[in-house]
Amino acid sequence: MQHDCPTQVPLESNVTQTSAHSSVDLMFRAFSDRTRLRILSLLRNREFCVGDIVEILQVPQPRISRHLAYLRKAELVGVRKAGLWSYYSLARAETAFHKKLLSCLGNCFSEVPQIQADQARATEIKKTGGCCPSSKPTLDVETGPVAH
Repeated sequence: MQHDCPTQVPLESNVTQTSAHSSVDLMFRAFSDRTRLRILSLLRNREFCVGDIVEILQVPQPRISRHLAYLRKAELVGVRKAGLWSYYSLARAETAFHKKLLSCLGNCFSEVPQIQADQARATEIKKTGGCCPSSKPTLDVETGPVAH
C-alpha cells in the first residue's frame, strides 16, 4: 500500500522562512514597548546621538542603550559612528512589511501625548544643537541619509 506524503520543503527554504518569521517577531516585539516606540518616533525625521535621545525622552542612558541595541537587532535602526559619537537613525525599509510598520509609526502614534512632548523637546534640542557635534544629515526613510 502506497501513502501519499506531502512533499518536504528543502531545508534551505525552511531556514529562510524561519529567519523571516524571526525578523517579523523581533519587529513586533520592538513595537510592543513604549520606550522603543518613542525612540522610533523620534528617529522618523532625523538621526540623534544617544545623549540627545536621553535628554529628549528623559530616560536613563543605560535603558536607552539597551533599547537601541534591541532595535538594532530587530533591524529597525542603524548606527553611524563619527569619532567618539554614535548617531542612530531609522533603518532603511527593505521589505513591504517593514515599510508598513514605518507608515504605521507615522500615522498611528503621532497623536500620543508623550510622543508629541518628545517631538517638542527634540525641536528645542535641534535649535540649540544638542550635546553632539552637528554633522548630522537629514534622513529620508525611503532613500537614506541626505547630505546638506
